[in-house]
Amino acid sequence: MKFAPVTDVKAKFSSYLKASEEEPVVITKNGRPMAVLLPLEDEEALERLLLEHSSKFQKILNLAKEQIRESGGIPHEHFWSDLESDGVYQAA
Repeated sequence: MKFAPVTDVKAKFSSYLKASEEEPVVITKNGRPMAVLLPLEDEEALERLLLEHSSKFQKILNLAKEQIRESGGIPHEHFWSDLESDGVYQAA
């Protein structure tokens, strides 16, 4: 992991962006970590990263987990048959 002050990153952004392909670059301000440049393999990695840091999405997941704990969820077979009946999923 590489650490770099924000002033250096501003002056040499392209080189730090290139460096982030090899390892995360922690950007510091007044010696304190403020942000990170991370490499992304593909668009799915970006989507996972954004959802992981989305408070709205995390609230939805937490609510769903709580509902499953309270109700026990639905049987596996019902899940797939519901998807098939809605036309969302086609069994191969």
